[in-house]
Amino acid sequence: MYCSLGYQLRWLHWWCWMGWVSFGVWIAAGQATAAGPFAALGGGGSAAPPDYRFKIDVLAEAMPQPMELELALDGRIFFNELTGRLRIWNPATRAVSEAGKLEVFAEQENGFLGFALDPHFQTNGWIYLYYSPKDYVGQRLSRLVMRGDRLDLQSEKKMLEFGEQRRECCHHAGSVEFGPEGLLYISTGDNTHPGGDSDGYAPIDERPDRGPYDAQKSASNTQDLRGKILRIKPTEEGNYTIPEGNLFPQDGSGGRPEIYAMGCRNPWRMSVDQRTGFVYWGEVGPDAGGNGPRGPRGYDEINQARRAGNFGWPYFVGSNFAYVKYDFATKQLGGPFDPQAPTNTSPNNTGARVLPPAQPAFIYWPYGESKEFPMLGAGGRTACAGPVFYYQPSFRDAGGFPEYFDRCLLFYDWQRPFMKWARLDADSHLAAIEPFTAAVTLANDKSRIAAGEAAGEFVIRRPVDAQFGPDGCLYLLDYGESWGPNKDSRLLKISYQWGNLAPVAKALARPSSGPVPLTLELDGSQSKDYEGDALNYEWRLHGGAGGGGGLKSAAAGALAGPTGTPTSGQVAARGARAQVTISEPGNYVLELRVTDDHGATGSANLPVIAGNTAPEVRFVEPQDGDFFTPGQPVHYQVAAKDAEDGSSADYEEIFEPRTFVSARWGRGDGKENSEEPGLALMKQNDCFNCHAAEQKIVGPPLLEVANRYRGQSGALEASVERVRRGSSGVWSEIPMLPHEALTTDQLQLMVRWIFALEPGKSGAGTVRGLTGQLLAPNDQKLRVATLEATYTDAGHPPAASLSARATVKLRSRSLQAELADEIKGAKVLGGYVGAIDHGYFLRFVQVNLSNSRQATCRAASAGAGGIIEIRAGSPTGQLLAAMEITPTGGWEKWVEVTAPLKTAGRGDVFVVFVNPGKGGLMNLDWIRFE
Repeated sequence: MYCSLGYQLRWLHWWCWMGWVSFGVWIAAGQATAAGPFAALGGGGSAAPPDYRFKIDVLAEAMPQPMELELALDGRIFFNELTGRLRIWNPATRAVSEAGKLEVFAEQENGFLGFALDPHFQTNGWIYLYYSPKDYVGQRLSRLVMRGDRLDLQSEKKMLEFGEQRRECCHHAGSVEFGPEGLLYISTGDNTHPGGDSDGYAPIDERPDRGPYDAQKSASNTQDLRGKILRIKPTEEGNYTIPEGNLFPQDGSGGRPEIYAMGCRNPWRMSVDQRTGFVYWGEVGPDAGGNGPRGPRGYDEINQARRAGNFGWPYFVGSNFAYVKYDFATKQLGGPFDPQAPTNTSPNNTGARVLPPAQPAFIYWPYGESKEFPMLGAGGRTACAGPVFYYQPSFRDAGGFPEYFDRCLLFYDWQRPFMKWARLDADSHLAAIEPFTAAVTLANDKSRIAAGEAAGEFVIRRPVDAQFGPDGCLYLLDYGESWGPNKDSRLLKISYQWGNLAPVAKALARPSSGPVPLTLELDGSQSKDYEGDALNYEWRLHGGAGGGGGLKSAAAGALAGPTGTPTSGQVAARGARAQVTISEPGNYVLELRVTDDHGATGSANLPVIAGNTAPEVRFVEPQDGDFFTPGQPVHYQVAAKDAEDGSSADYEEIFEPRTFVSARWGRGDGKENSEEPGLALMKQNDCFNCHAAEQKIVGPPLLEVANRYRGQSGALEASVERVRRGSSGVWSEIPMLPHEALTTDQLQLMVRWIFALEPGKSGAGTVRGLTGQLLAPNDQKLRVATLEATYTDAGHPPAASLSARATVKLRSRSLQAELADEIKGAKVLGGYVGAIDHGYFLRFVQVNLSNSRQATCRAASAGAGGIIEIRAGSPTGQLLAAMEITPTGGWEKWVEVTAPLKTAGRGDVFVVFVNPGKGGLMNLDWIRFE
């Protein structure tokens, strides 16, 4: 999963495809590339199923670095995490438990890489784990036994081991899959560093002591199990035999008999077609950004092995586009390798010199746009393959995918990201490439994620593994935003809704609170019926004075609308737009019911508080964009006002105890600074209108709730139902409003967060009062902070209290280049910004430079170098500072350069890169304002 950028020449590829044989010939830059035979690949003949019929359920969240998943016949979903844990999602409890933990070497992309359940798992409990042990320098395949939901670590039978080098990174692949006839497939990486002097081309460095940079030692070595797809037949005793049809004879002559496919770089995600036995894998390709004298640019691949074969790496990529023999010592170029007769002459090779003919990739794409497969777009690359979908009529009753996708291979890119269907013909040849479904949006960039979620889209960050269940539904692991542990990782179920669909109710009420008489302007016009049926609208008001959640009837005369004066739960108004007036104070729930021509009904609920007005709160200081310093206090001042309570300026003694300010500190990578999903859901709803973690507002402190129910059997389920339906009399006579619009999964996340609260920990980083300070942790790696102020009014009985929130976002004085609010031209390369040309710039919004006197940058350059300008307001605005970066001798040889900073105030700051006519100027890590 290693990616970088390069500036290289462009080539012209002339190629042909004839079954298993293809060849590539290149000529120099300056000519146009002919369109490949797959450029016109498009959708199937019939219309795709409508996107609105796909339903996405989040089964679990916040699983650090999930890798593979397996479905048991009893409905349990197993998945592993890179750091060694095996976890289980249980359909009965809809909760995740830990089955066991392996001790793994978890550096250089090693760890708990993959696993598979035995075909007879329901009776024998066997599970096959592929991992990087601490006590062995290499990879290991073992069979263990599951006993219920626990992994019996003492039952381990070591089946297969092979050594690796751990001096340098990377490439370990790690998919484990069963195919037909009980054959077990394992994908292994080439264990080769992709950098060094390879420059993104073939890593064939044969110089002494450069073995970690020579993939000929592994991928093209017939006596080495690295860079392969292995195929074995497990035995009852915990060993294995060699099946017929592998690449080399069972007696080991010519090569290791376990090898099914060789010539693999990093076959990270693999699947096996359970009907044909064909093997598909995503090959994470090399990094060259353009074609050059040493060979073709980098491609990722989807490969199809119809039979055992050699898939070319490190001599070929894509459709057998050939690299040339290159002497790393003398820098001399040789001739291109021959895909029909490749030879391995490396001194690091311990196997055969003459190799089987190379097989072309099934589908392939570069960083840029693809002539052959333009529908795959452009961007990063991490290819993943599988599974193949086969339709069954029973799927109609189980929510499985429709027949339209029959005999389609699902493939996806973890990095770009995308999800596509490769439609296969009756002989499993590629017939078309089609979109997955627009019911999901694929995005891993923070701004795109935020934009998608703001638009109401369901966003998948990075698909990392997927399987179709016996029900025909797709179960998918979403890895999350970054390569590290992510709190936004998720286990998803994607199903298909057959038959007539209930309409979707969307309700708006303005205002949602205020003094009585309270007139509500109701709008349900955004409700819709996907089949286009006419809708009938009914507005009902539940609750009333002192009541709530439909538990008590509204007082007579409380409601006045077009339909008269109904009691609680009766129809108060009809029509897509209506008006209702509430004359008595109290806590109400407004319900919109929309019904289609077939009698299917959808509903939406909104809380309404009559007799109380929502307060307002704001930060006087600090402001968005202000700096904080790790280890130093951040002073704050908050102002609030309320129609019933007055103003904090006039009644400080009333507002002071009801104001809370909290802070979240993070490194800007979306991890430390992200909230637990349950807490985020509670903030999105009305929970903190009535509750605080450790203080009583209207309802009890949440810590008291946790202490009462912690460890009690059935408490979770009972509490979820109380939150769903509303309740009163459990803690006090003040009712809790219902939350019927939330799903069971969402409610469980919220209640689990409450139950996990512990004394002394729940209020960390929270202080009470209109003024005060919050101490920033003494962690010099902290980059961002979010301060949140909450004021909850005193209520206006019988109307409940209401809350208001305000947030400000702070930044440390060291502004990480990759966290810029806008990056023009440059590329994010991990923890810094590179690929910088003249005129590129970074933009940081609303930076307060009023107390900054100098600027320091950390940069590196193996290129032209240049000037870094700090400008105010625009790329051509006032010049505040200039720092000259001369070539440092390497792209990761960093220097710090300081320059005086002119006096400035608050506004957008632009970091502009200057060296007219030049490209490849430098890398930039950070800018610090002293």
